[in-house]
Amino acid sequence: MRKFSGLFCAIILLLSLIVLPQSAIAQRDFMIAASSSFVTSTFESKSLKGEDFTGQNLQQAEFTKVNLQEAKFNDSDLRGAVFNGVNAENASFVGVDMSDGLVYVTSFNNADLSNGIFRDAIMLRTTFKNANVEGADFTFTVLDSQQVNLLCENASGINPVTNASTRQSLGCP
Repeated sequence: MRKFSGLFCAIILLLSLIVLPQSAIAQRDFMIAASSSFVTSTFESKSLKGEDFTGQNLQQAEFTKVNLQEAKFNDSDLRGAVFNGVNAENASFVGVDMSDGLVYVTSFNNADLSNGIFRDAIMLRTTFKNANVEGADFTFTVLDSQQVNLLCENASGINPVTNASTRQSLGCP
């Protein structure tokens, strides 16, 4: 009987050394994931025409091949967001923060980008025909030179948050 109780205790001890640390690791990983301050949103190949994202936290959100015509992103946090192949014509991005964003093959034609912050963003092969950029901050933003020339035609104002001149942030003459 003592032999079996000793063997039983040894098995319990061995199992506790193997199983408990694994469950503790799993619990720790769950707690780390659950404590994240935001979850990345992904929007792909859909129409969100006219949707209202006003004031939302969309940090690091990904929009791929999405129709955002006439959508509203006013005062939204889009830091680190990705827009790839997006149609954002006639959309409103008033007062957004899209710092460190990545925008590629996207149309902001006739969009309202006034008072937006686009610092350190990469915005290539993206169009801004008739876009309102009054008070927008493009400091250290990478843009196609043709689009910079187009934006400089109507660039004006000072960003109310960063105090950057729109014309200076675009490098306008």
